[in-house]
Amino acid sequence: MTDDWLSERARSAEASAGTDFDLTMCVRERIHQLGGVQSHGTLLAVDPASGLVDTAAENTAGVLGVPVEDLIGRHVTDVVPAADWEEAVAASSESDFVAVTLPVSAGSPGHRSGFDLSAHRREGLVILEFEPRDEDDAFRFAAFYQEVRRALRRLRSATTVIDCCRAAVGEVRRLTGYDRVVAYRFDGLNGPGEVVAEDVCEGWEPWLGLWFPATDIPPQARRLYEENWIRVIRDVDDPTARLRPEHRPATGAPLDLSGAALRTVSGFHLEYLRNIGVRSSMSVSLLREGRLWGLIACHGAEPRTLAPEVRSACELFGTAFSMQLAAIEERHRADALERSGREVAEAAGLFDEDLDGSLLRHEAVVRELADADGVVLVRAGRVSGAGLRVPEEILGLLGRVAARTTSDGVWCTDRLPELLTSEGVEPPAEAGPAGVMLLTLGRGGDYLAWLRKERPVPREWAADPARPVLVGPQGQRLTPRGSGAVYRSMIRGRSLPWSARDRAAALEMGRLLTALVLRHADELDQLNDELRMINLDLDSFAHAAAHDLKEPLRGIANAATFTLEDAGERLDGTSVRRLETMRRLAARMDDLLNSLLHYARMGRAGLRVEDVGLDDVLDAVLEVAGPRLAEERVRVLRPPALPRVRCDRDRLYEILLNLLVNAAKYAADRPDRTVEVAVEDAVLPGTGHAVRAVVVRDNGIGVPEEGRDEIFDLFRRLHGPREHGGGTGVGLAVVKRIVERHGGRIWLVSTPGEGSAFYFTLGGGPSDGADDSPFDSSQ
Repeated sequence: MTDDWLSERARSAEASAGTDFDLTMCVRERIHQLGGVQSHGTLLAVDPASGLVDTAAENTAGVLGVPVEDLIGRHVTDVVPAADWEEAVAASSESDFVAVTLPVSAGSPGHRSGFDLSAHRREGLVILEFEPRDEDDAFRFAAFYQEVRRALRRLRSATTVIDCCRAAVGEVRRLTGYDRVVAYRFDGLNGPGEVVAEDVCEGWEPWLGLWFPATDIPPQARRLYEENWIRVIRDVDDPTARLRPEHRPATGAPLDLSGAALRTVSGFHLEYLRNIGVRSSMSVSLLREGRLWGLIACHGAEPRTLAPEVRSACELFGTAFSMQLAAIEERHRADALERSGREVAEAAGLFDEDLDGSLLRHEAVVRELADADGVVLVRAGRVSGAGLRVPEEILGLLGRVAARTTSDGVWCTDRLPELLTSEGVEPPAEAGPAGVMLLTLGRGGDYLAWLRKERPVPREWAADPARPVLVGPQGQRLTPRGSGAVYRSMIRGRSLPWSARDRAAALEMGRLLTALVLRHADELDQLNDELRMINLDLDSFAHAAAHDLKEPLRGIANAATFTLEDAGERLDGTSVRRLETMRRLAARMDDLLNSLLHYARMGRAGLRVEDVGLDDVLDAVLEVAGPRLAEERVRVLRPPALPRVRCDRDRLYEILLNLLVNAAKYAADRPDRTVEVAVEDAVLPGTGHAVRAVVVRDNGIGVPEEGRDEIFDLFRRLHGPREHGGGTGVGLAVVKRIVERHGGRIWLVSTPGEGSAFYFTLGGGPSDGADDSPFDSSQ
């Protein structure tokens, strides 16, 4: 039990009420250990092995004719016949706290009378509860059984939740005779409650449609309602019969009376009932999937005693109600699944392998599946959405929810602002969705979510929700109906709730999208296999072609050279120029073939990945490229220390060599020529992700915008063969291939006339994923 259950609003209201009442006492109260029973019956707690009385109520003298001090430590058969005691022990199960009821003759020998004896086990003891039996009730219960059957039949005929509630309150009132019977539904596990159905006698104020504060039924009371499904209070002014001893020596605590029908009542609750003019009451728990869904609450103007048979019938009725409620919801869920299945299949038929693009093209259809105001798809870090905009704070929260959603893959809430607060996330300043239904896609935190905007809901309260603590005529306690006033408020920060049909649509969409993604994955695997074979064939062809072409090309070059040497003096000028052109073109063709061979080897050679010092590789590169840079008067800039990186040392050498030689080739006509090598945080183009990247930045001539997509293509140069030092146009293509072999990316940022910056990564993901980064995080 925790004081955190109380809202700040409730605490403020408590303080402003001008009383010394402490509302947190209601939450902390141990209502199952109040140490007493209602005085119209009595209680004994007996050791089943020895038969000795461990604990007894102080009113045993008046009920059983034996003073309590004469019973404790004595054998129970002093007041219960041995045969009845043996039957109670056998009937009460150690694993089941539900009481069984037996008709017995009990009391002091020679003065015994008829009792209804209820027996159950708790704390290793058999708890015996004695209630005087009216022998005339036997005739009434014969007819009562038929009433119960008729009530259950009427309940089974209900087809909606509200119809079920209406049938239940009417039948329970006929069975018990209370003046008011209401069906009370909770708004969530710890939320307030709404009266959704009632049957009330003339002269009593109607409560239908009214809401009651969550503080009326604190958490420990709700948990007890889940264990003990029926609670009867005969008279709110009943003098409690205290238990002796007050604390059991074996445990040092009062006896646990969670399963006792005669358990006494919290003083707070008694004041509550007195303040609303109720003398007797009964509550029957309504459960859904084992959790408290609501209550059937009964109120009487006069004291009322319910025999165990009546209580059992009401408990059975509550069980039947819970089962009927589950059946109704299951039927609605099945109907919703059937209808949504057809609609989702039509929508999924519009999707193709471009899932993100399909969503945007057909977002209206996807939104209509769940009557949503917006939709957002998050896959592999890409965010695609339409309709209602989702702030970054909410996207982050939904990503965390998707990562931990493992049941059926669907999660929803109609009160997202409350969830943000509970997760410690500051609600965004801009208006965002108030409701979300999220469908997880795989295990990587990807999801498809439907969004609903805030829908303010008017609500009528039976008490002023701003002042839950009032001084009633019987004391300081929550007083929901101290007057006939109805308090109206507007509930904000919530959307329309998500229905079973909405969840069914999401589930079906998940099933179809999974099938679609798997089919596309199979197709992609097949295409990748074909692509690998084609690449192998191309690599083999390029290697063979380059190797086989070099021999005849060398012959052509040699023939031209020998002809010029042997017959050059006898040839005219035109023939000499043609032979020299043939020799120059053969040399260029040889360079191109060497480049092609080198490019092909980059596609076939394996990588020797190791821990490499970036400074060491740069020093080795500058031994070769340094003279060329010095010749072009290009100064090299570098930080005091570069980090280590996991990669292939030789391939990294080749990347830096090509990029530094390029900086020398394309230096600008300026006195302060520089090229810088560094490691920086950068944004990966097209993703928005931050990554750690190596950058080679110069202040050279730059690259025009129209040529930036082409400079990494094989044999592509933006200048003539003899301009800027010449070349084959293979260097940057090789660099790109090496980077991609490492699982990285390379991109260019350039401004013509101001310089170029080549960024590249060598594998890994965003900079916050330290485990995936190729850089040594200690550097």
